Amino acid sequence: MVTVLGSRLDPSGPEYVANREAMLDKLRGVEAEHAKAIGGGGAKYVERHRKRGKLLARERIELLLDPDTPFLELSPLAAWGSDYPVGASLVTGIGVIEGVECLVTANDPTVRGGASNPWTLKKALRANEIAFANRLPVVSLVESGGADLPSQKEIFIPGGALFKDITRLSAAGVPTVAVVFGNSTAGGAYIPGMSDHVIMVKERAKVFLGGPPLVKMATGEESDDESLGGAEMHARTSGLADYFAVDEPDALRQARRVVARLNWRKAHADPGVVEPPKYDEEELLGIVPGDLKAPFDPREVVARVVDGSDFDEFKPLYGPSLVTGWAELHGYPVGVLANAQGVLFSEESQKAAQFIQLANQRDIPLVFLHNTTGYMVGKEYEQGGIIKHGAMMINAVSNSRVPHLSVLMGASYGAGHYGMCGRAYDPRFLFAWPSAKSAVMGPQQLAGVLSIVARASAAAKGQPYDDEADAGLRAMVEQQIESESLPMFLSGRLYDDGVIDPRDTRTVLGLCLSALHTAPVEGARGGFGVFRM
Repeated sequence: MVTVLGSRLDPSGPEYVANREAMLDKLRGVEAEHAKAIGGGGAKYVERHRKRGKLLARERIELLLDPDTPFLELSPLAAWGSDYPVGASLVTGIGVIEGVECLVTANDPTVRGGASNPWTLKKALRANEIAFANRLPVVSLVESGGADLPSQKEIFIPGGALFKDITRLSAAGVPTVAVVFGNSTAGGAYIPGMSDHVIMVKERAKVFLGGPPLVKMATGEESDDESLGGAEMHARTSGLADYFAVDEPDALRQARRVVARLNWRKAHADPGVVEPPKYDEEELLGIVPGDLKAPFDPREVVARVVDGSDFDEFKPLYGPSLVTGWAELHGYPVGVLANAQGVLFSEESQKAAQFIQLANQRDIPLVFLHNTTGYMVGKEYEQGGIIKHGAMMINAVSNSRVPHLSVLMGASYGAGHYGMCGRAYDPRFLFAWPSAKSAVMGPQQLAGVLSIVARASAAAKGQPYDDEADAGLRAMVEQQIESESLPMFLSGRLYDDGVIDPRDTRTVLGLCLSALHTAPVEGARGGFGVFRM
């Protein structure tokens, strides 16, 4: 039986060309915001950092990782749209060190000395969550002045979870390594204090609960940075430093040796040589329409992402607006759920629930490709049981134990976002294309609902309705919901792990699958709760 997907995409057609140009335009906007994160605190502070003989955060990561291996940066747009710099003064991601996939974090000291703001905290907590779920060793490249004091009310109380995470990772047998390049003071001192392995840089690392001014105020004692918390003191006297580095490259070399000696093994062997898709990944740029109301066939995406474009579709004639099936991606087996026509009906919901159960029986990770306006509404569908059938799908997603990967390609609205494993349903990783939108419903629908309710309220009170004011209100609401549903807004709030170029989808998913197979992949064997029939 031939299961290689065919393709009807016409890359020379006007519709494809228009879609491609719209996607490229959105990509340019995302790249401009990424550039802000890479720029750190700006040219002035980057130059000052370099004059001190220090490497930038991403340069440290580059020296830490194995040569010519990829780094999957996570949440690069954190804090976008807030009062804080894009990137939240922290770089996080997954990279390979001495052949071991690790979760790497690096403070960016060019942004307010690497101080942590509320979005830094959220980003760091998300990184720890990823490390814990996938059993990835954590390497922290530390240089931070601690909390951004003006925002301490949003950092201090929840910030204690960072230290809790480090100890829980260690207790779970997941190694933690701290490399200290500069300040790691006050609460930040507990990062090396709680890590399994600690490396400090000579005459640069400063680790103490209270610096000389605070010590003077608290005890009257005169002290200096080096005797109070310098690398040599901690290496020779306190014993906090396990390794003493003469400079930054030496510290990174020693960190690589620590990882090499971890005796760390993946739960699953890496696949061998895999067959690439039959179709060009470049063509992914022109599949999603600029107008998300226009449908597109998600099989065209699947054909350009999975190995050999080989896809065994499950129940192809039943519930056709949700495509489900089995494939391999970079050699790893996956089950794919992809929205076809946007709306989820009862049949699609029941089909999804069965498919998710099967994946759990077989210990197969699931990939969710979003383009849904939600579950179908209307008298016919309510009478047909759409609530209980939608709940069945959400129940299955909620209680599934195999890893989930979600990619928002187009719309992801309403409870359909939940059924397709949105952020609240703990996917191992969730990424968005620049074309994606996510909200409780579409902007026009939401504004229209508010208008209908306001009109009915006026009628009930016997009051005239101001149609001109209504039009203005609808326009304002539509604009607000549109702006709040865009991927950069959502990524800034860490509702995804990054906005990616569609052409990178196969690579990103492959890196995620490889990382998550560091831990055992085991599905639920029952325990799905009550399915209302």
